[in-house]
Amino acid sequence: MSLIKIVDKPIDVDSLTKSLIHNEYGGIDTFLGTVRQYTGEIETEKIEYSTYKMMAEKEMQKLADSVLAQGMDVVMVHRVGELQLGDVAVFIGVAAPHRAEAFENCQMLIDRLKKTVPIWKKEYDKDKIRWGGLE
Repeated sequence: MSLIKIVDKPIDVDSLTKSLIHNEYGGIDTFLGTVRQYTGEIETEKIEYSTYKMMAEKEMQKLADSVLAQGMDVVMVHRVGELQLGDVAVFIGVAAPHRAEAFENCQMLIDRLKKTVPIWKKEYDKDKIRWGGLE
C-alpha cells in the first residue's frame, strides 16, 4: 500500500513512518528534506513551493510504482506553500524486506523526484528571490 500526496499543511513525520511498519518488512528507510538556512554563502529566509497538484501526484505515483513492483511499500509526501526554516518540505519512506533495498530505493526516489516531478521552489534569500534553488 503506497501513500502519495501533495499537502499544504505540516507533514506528520511520525504517523507516516509508523504507516511503513509491517510484519513482512525488515528494513525501513526514510528521508526528510527540510528548509535550511544556508546554501553555501546564500542565506535563506523562507521557501515557497508550488505545483500543479494532479500532475505532480501522477508523476510521484509513477516513481513509486517502480518500487511497489519490487514488493516494497512507499510513502511520498511533498508540502507546498510557504515554509519556514526547519520545516519539513518532503518525506520519502521505503519499507523493504531488507535494509539495502530500502536505502537504495529511498535515495532513488528523492533523486528522481527532484528531477522529474513538477514542483517549483521560490527561495526568499537575504539578498534576493531565486527560483529553483541550488543543488
